[in-house]
Amino acid sequence: MILHIDHLRRAVQTTRRERPFRSDAWVVLPDHLHAIWTLPDGDADFSTRWGAIKARFSMSMRRAGFTPPLPVGWQNGGVNPALRRKGEVGLWQPRFWEHHIRNEADYSSHMSYCWYNPVKHGLVTLPEDWPFSSLTRGAGRKGARSA
Repeated sequence: MILHIDHLRRAVQTTRRERPFRSDAWVVLPDHLHAIWTLPDGDADFSTRWGAIKARFSMSMRRAGFTPPLPVGWQNGGVNPALRRKGEVGLWQPRFWEHHIRNEADYSSHMSYCWYNPVKHGLVTLPEDWPFSSLTRGAGRKGARSA
């Protein structure tokens, strides 16, 4: 399994410098990721940040010569037209799911969901065995959060 984690880390770091946020939890799996962020007070612009991360990662991967595999079941040998923009192959789903954390119980539940996701998908037996997780960092601090 190849995860291009260094490309993703650089995209996140660059975006974080331009539009600050704190990462409370991350887990990167082969075909998706989960994150819990805390944004600065008065800032709820998750979309711009995700858009920048996705664009930077995609550009970095194209420069590295990566072409995503075709989805399983595509009979025509092409890529879903909805995933194309100006002839490019999309690496990301068009949208993301955002959930504003309501309270500490909700926060705890989402942190656990992030960290147990590799177990859920059969990648490891214990969450701490997955190398692409923030689990070993510990829980984040209080603030405005979204998962």
